[in-house]
Amino acid sequence: MENIRITKQFNFETGHALYGYDGKCKNVHGHSYKLSVTVIGKPITDTSNVKLGMVIDFGDLKKIVKEEVVDPFDHATVFNKNTPHIELARELEKRGHKIILADYQPTSENMVVDFANKIQKRLPDTIKLHSLKLRETETAYAEWYAADN
Repeated sequence: MENIRITKQFNFETGHALYGYDGKCKNVHGHSYKLSVTVIGKPITDTSNVKLGMVIDFGDLKKIVKEEVVDPFDHATVFNKNTPHIELARELEKRGHKIILADYQPTSENMVVDFANKIQKRLPDTIKLHSLKLRETETAYAEWYAADN
C-alpha cells in the first residue's frame, strides 16, 4: 500500500504581543489563525477494522489537535514568559483572562514548532506528522515540514 497524506484544517482566535519588537506587533493584538495539519501513513488494509481504508480517522486527528492546540489557544493571549510581559499576563489572569505563558517569543514561526512537537507526541506510531501550515493572516503564514527537521 502506498503512503497517503491527509490534511485537516482548524481555526482559532489568539492574541499575542512580541516583546522588544520594533513594529506594530509589540502591541497586544490578535489573529484569526488557520492551521493545516498534514499527516502521512498507509491506509488500513485489515478488512475487519472499522477504519478500513483510512490513514487516520479525521475525527481522531481532530481530537488530538483540538486538545493540544485549538482548545488551549482559542481566545487566549500568548506572552513570552521570559520578558516583562509576565507582569501584564499575571494582571490579566487575575481579571479572568485566558493566558498562555510560552517559553518562546509568540511568533507564527515559534508557535508552529510548538504545535508540531505537541501533535507529534500524540500520533500513533504508524502515522507521522508531515507538515503544518499556520496562517496568521490571509497573506502571511509559517510552515513546518518534518523533512526539514
